[in-house]
Amino acid sequence: MEKTRREIMDRVYLTYLPAKKFKTSCLSAQFITPLRRETASYGALLPLVLQRGTMSCPDIQQLSAAMDQLYGAQINPTIRKRAECQCIGFVASVMDDSFAPQGEKLLEPTAALLGELLLDPVTRNGRYLAEYVDSERANLLDSIRSIRNDKRDWADLRLLQEMCAGEPYGVSRLGDEATAAAINNQKLHAYSQQMMAASRLELFYCGSAECHRVEEALLTAFSSLTRGPQTEPEPPRRFAAPSQPRLVTEEMDVTQGKLAMGFRCVTDDVPAMILANLLFGGTSNSKLFMNVREKLSLCYYASSLYARSKGILTVSSGIETKDYDRALAEILHQLEAVQRGEWEDWELAAARSAMRASLQSLGDSQGAMENYYLGQAATGQDESPEELLVLLSEVTPERIRAAAQSVKLDTVYFLKGREN
Repeated sequence: MEKTRREIMDRVYLTYLPAKKFKTSCLSAQFITPLRRETASYGALLPLVLQRGTMSCPDIQQLSAAMDQLYGAQINPTIRKRAECQCIGFVASVMDDSFAPQGEKLLEPTAALLGELLLDPVTRNGRYLAEYVDSERANLLDSIRSIRNDKRDWADLRLLQEMCAGEPYGVSRLGDEATAAAINNQKLHAYSQQMMAASRLELFYCGSAECHRVEEALLTAFSSLTRGPQTEPEPPRRFAAPSQPRLVTEEMDVTQGKLAMGFRCVTDDVPAMILANLLFGGTSNSKLFMNVREKLSLCYYASSLYARSKGILTVSSGIETKDYDRALAEILHQLEAVQRGEWEDWELAAARSAMRASLQSLGDSQGAMENYYLGQAATGQDESPEELLVLLSEVTPERIRAAAQSVKLDTVYFLKGREN
């Protein structure tokens, strides 16, 4: 799919993807701001409050009525973490104009409503409504606390907090409970004005409308956006693993232990590292799944994830506490097998096939494409899925071995049950 990305206002970029096969159009507006411990909760709370109303539609009932007039359009808040950036905004889905009755134009009013939500929210005496902020702050606090209830997510979060202590990458996209609890309507309003003026705005459109029409609609919708001193996120810094891995053990009321491991990858050969991760633990044909889980039955689940922009590989697994030493040793043994190039031809073919299917399927979902290109824009990458496929097809086994040999263990986090 042909992509066009260009700057249409000062630090406002439009990514345009023409598509006529969808019955809906996707329109997204995302502010890209540095992920910081002291402001992450503000960024997470802001779109939740903004969704409550605009000056022309000051409550949810009137907003819903406005979207009903657009044949059931939906505009949903988003809070995402990409590398060391926090992406804050809304994603709209509306009937594509090519399917609208009697040739009605839905792009322009949808863009206008999206602009209102971000730039003309309902306020009173120059600040957000206290009752809206208080209500959504309570919801945000519930979301932050609920991470503890999913012990797998909690272990993965705690691993990054320990491994990346002092780094933005160790900050949750939702921030922390103490900071969130202290936010009021005045503080949130001040944060939003500064953040929007300083941050880059990424706009995304996928649908049948011509590019010039999309650009005009968005220029009108965001014409009141003020621009101030720029705060562009710094490129993610990469760090070497310590000479001795950090070992962190915590106890909770759990019946299944959670073993999370973090590795630093110093290679710059991203395509080779992507395939090395897929061989190691990125698919159901990987060594972690086939050997540690299926063959040896040392864990209930085991998988790995590679964060290319940060050069970090993480392993997530659920084990019996008594199997900790064996599971840890076997996970490292499987990594060493990849580093030595010990895999069958079918394993590499399966890894390539899995990545090919994942990239090719992006074109079947507007949401998946928006998410992919947002990640590209936020982290300074520019290859299309098709270009990445070509790069992956050129990777040799020797490059995979070299990339895998750059992987060094940094931190081991183990969450175990309390002993009676």
